[in-house]
Amino acid sequence: MSISPPQCRGARGLLGWSQADLSEASKTATKTIADFERGAREPYPRTLEDVQEALEKAGIEFIDENGGGAGVRLRKAQC
Repeated sequence: MSISPPQCRGARGLLGWSQADLSEASKTATKTIADFERGAREPYPRTLEDVQEALEKAGIEFIDENGGGAGVRLRKAQC
C-alpha cells in the first residue's frame, strides 16, 4: 500500500510532527515532503517507503481503502 498525501498530513498531525520532523525521521528532503503533501509531485517509490516506515516506527497505522476510505490512526500502546 502506498500512502496518500492526506494520510501523510494526517499521520504527522497525530504525532504532532512538522514536515521538518518527518524529513529528519525519514531522511527525506523537507521540500519533497511538502510537494508530496500538496499534490505537486509523486516521490520515488523508495522515498515513499522511507516516509511510511518512519511514520510507522513512530506509532502510526495506515488504514487501506476498504469501502470506508483510507486513513491513519495511532497504534494502541502495548502494556
